[in-house]
Amino acid sequence: MVYFIGAGPGDVDLITVKGREILKKADVVIYAGSLVSKEHLKFLKEGAKAYNSASMNLDEVIEVMKESEKENKMVVRLHTGDPAIYGAIKEQMDILNEEKISYEVIPGVSSFTAAAAAIKREFTLPKVSQTVILTRTEGRTEVPENEDLENLAKIGASMAIFLSINMIDKVVKKLRKGYGRNVPIAVVERATWEDERIILGTLDDIALKVEKAGIKRCAQILVGDFIDCDYEKSKLYDKNFSHMFR
Repeated sequence: MVYFIGAGPGDVDLITVKGREILKKADVVIYAGSLVSKEHLKFLKEGAKAYNSASMNLDEVIEVMKESEKENKMVVRLHTGDPAIYGAIKEQMDILNEEKISYEVIPGVSSFTAAAAAIKREFTLPKVSQTVILTRTEGRTEVPENEDLENLAKIGASMAIFLSINMIDKVVKKLRKGYGRNVPIAVVERATWEDERIILGTLDDIALKVEKAGIKRCAQILVGDFIDCDYEKSKLYDKNFSHMFR
């Protein structure tokens, strides 16, 4: 059996209880060493074998899974954040389907929710935004033309932009064209890690702030009025509003 587990954004305790319990029982662990805290390896049972996938290609990862399956060993594929978001797990799962190897996906805390927690904000505010867009700008991986950052920004929704901090100037240019105005923006580097850094600003000044801070990787970009705005209180706890979800 293979388990794809989201290890969370950084803090070793932000893995789910279910994820950690499975991790403790694993015979083999393949972890994304460049992004997943090595503190997770302290929970492995004696004799468990760990592989750092930072130095492995897809074929090598699958080979470890296949050999472990032949030996009836439990395998954990430990991904950063939640594996369903930019986790590149479908290509792994498709091969496991072909090999008739059983697997399960255990969700995790994503860096975009960890970043919102770091700046103490809520993405979905009444009369401000009820939509959250998770996206990235194009790099080595292309983005469909209709999902270009400029087009998405025109919606005016709250946004969490992954894998793009090294192109902050490009990001700001596209956002400015899309929003058509200056809007609040936050950059959270290594959310929930001990060396987490937060930069708050607007489209007018964020690029310069990021450059001065020397942030070039492992950062989430949050954009939208939800960061700094007036809003209406939710109906959920309104004393004059009753409903089945109270």
